[in-house]
Amino acid sequence: MYAYNLLLPFLITVLTAAGDMTFDCVPSVCGNAPLNTKIVGGQDASSGSWPWQASLQYNSGHICGGSLINNQWVMTAAHCVFSGSIQGNFRVYLGLQTQQGINANTVSRSVSQIIVHPNYNSPPNDNDIALFQLSSLVSFSNYIKPVCLAAPGSVFAAGKNCWITGWGNTQTVPLPSPQTLQEVSVPIVSNSDCNNNYGGGITSSMMCAGLTQGGKDSCQVNSKCLFNGTNNNKVTSD
Repeated sequence: MYAYNLLLPFLITVLTAAGDMTFDCVPSVCGNAPLNTKIVGGQDASSGSWPWQASLQYNSGHICGGSLINNQWVMTAAHCVFSGSIQGNFRVYLGLQTQQGINANTVSRSVSQIIVHPNYNSPPNDNDIALFQLSSLVSFSNYIKPVCLAAPGSVFAAGKNCWITGWGNTQTVPLPSPQTLQEVSVPIVSNSDCNNNYGGGITSSMMCAGLTQGGKDSCQVNSKCLFNGTNNNKVTSD
């Protein structure tokens, strides 16, 4: 059984479609996680390891992961904005470690605007990306920081390891209580290999990562995961 993760499409397509919208991604701050002291591997992520990790909740229940990209915008998957969903029922949590209660480092915001990629279609989930504008600015700390965005033309070579984080399933079972944030390191898979194993459907705006033998993943649904690559010792989300 193949266990490749289909990762979020390139953010640049959303920014291009957004026209005159401007996003300040604070390059002097982004991608730095001072509390991340791991080497490789592990299951539970330590507090502050991934300070850009967001939990998107709907009616007080976690439905998707996301990435903080500056002090007012979070990037996530377009299919998280499901048919019939109401903007006022979404809430974004930052600095969250487990899904069983908040901690002193957690902040939350309601959502003032949702932008779904205009060319999103499902299936095959091409251009599966959306932006959530927070109702007010958040202050950065060791537990809340933005991730860096991949520059146009960035190449993430097959075989290079990346991190996937989220509150998704472990193996084939739901994440057990207290539902602690999970992390795993997996290699990037070329689109051609991914297409061969999935029988097509992988487009140029998608990425794959994972292991052919399975058993090493942080979730089963990409909307509950966050892809983290590295560039110049900073973490980049794609």
